Amino acid sequence: MAKRPVPLYDFAAFGQAIKAARTARKESRKDVSDAMNISPRYLTNIENKGQQPSLQIFYELVTRYNISVDQFFFPNRDAEKSTQRRQLDTLLDSISDKGLRIVTATAKEVAEIENSDK
Repeated sequence: MAKRPVPLYDFAAFGQAIKAARTARKESRKDVSDAMNISPRYLTNIENKGQQPSLQIFYELVTRYNISVDQFFFPNRDAEKSTQRRQLDTLLDSISDKGLRIVTATAKEVAEIENSDK
């Protein structure tokens, strides 16, 4: 029986998101590779060439960097939470109550300004 032709998924956008998240955290490829027990070249190929990662590595990368996979697999559908919102949630979890009051006040001001522009 012949295999059915299946177009390969292009992981280039995923690789770019991983690279952006890694560099935003100021993590080197070597540090991440060592922590994940993979070669730096493998991570480089995922980030720069869109190499398809194994399912395990894919899972580890999306959970490490709070990446929303919906944006890649369902690009025409609004994700429940974008990658940027997931990453912001992670940052907010590390902020004190005093810091949260500042962020909340800032967010309210931004929302008010954006709503007044409509």
